[in-house]
Amino acid sequence: MDVLINVVVALHIIGIASLLGGFLTQMKAMGAGTARFTPAMLHGALTMLVTGIALVGLNQADDHAVNNVKIGIKLALLVVILALVYVKRDEEKVDKGAFLAVGGLTVVNIFIATVWT
Repeated sequence: MDVLINVVVALHIIGIASLLGGFLTQMKAMGAGTARFTPAMLHGALTMLVTGIALVGLNQADDHAVNNVKIGIKLALLVVILALVYVKRDEEKVDKGAFLAVGGLTVVNIFIATVWT
């Protein structure tokens, strides 16, 4: 079971890398006012959602303690990120506030995952 959990964790990290990488590659475009949400950002967020749910289930099935408050906060942040990216995915330009919100919430989600023990 540990191998399966570690594989899902790796996929979860790939998802966050896709979301954050998509954000970082658009930073220069944000300065020019032409930033947009890339498909990689949407797919990364969806990957995070699916693998995050799988991780909670696998950890509970393996009798590991799961901090439900932490998971709930991370899920709420991810739902906001997904909503912003999904709704504005087809727009040629995304306003700076929405774009920064997605990047900021992504970084906050990373810090909650790594710092909150």
